[in-house]
Amino acid sequence: QVQLVESGGGLVQAGESLRLSCAASGRTFNSYAMGWFRQAPGKEREFVATISWSLYYANSVKGRFTISRDNAKNTVYLQMNSLKPEDTAVYYCAARRGSNSDYVGDFDYWGQGTQVTVSS
Repeated sequence: QVQLVESGGGLVQAGESLRLSCAASGRTFNSYAMGWFRQAPGKEREFVATISWSLYYANSVKGRFTISRDNAKNTVYLQMNSLKPEDTAVYYCAARRGSNSDYVGDFDYWGQGTQVTVSS
């Protein structure tokens, strides 16, 4: 069982930056692939970034967002730069055993989400 707690969301203006954090419980954090997803009002939850031994991003955030992890701290981060109003959403951290995935259904554990709002 893994529990995930996100933090770092907030209200920023377009062009500014935020860093999200996701703290995980458990002693086998480094065996999990981690992902960030987001869900805007009225839309489906969508993939943002994932990291295990490799990493990759949704095209919409590539070059602006950076995912990283600190296995010693059981934490995964999402550095978000050059934020746009269309990045406004609830951001969720997720975990799964094994390799990376960009599919919501592949992830077994989810955090409660943190709101990111980008004003124009």
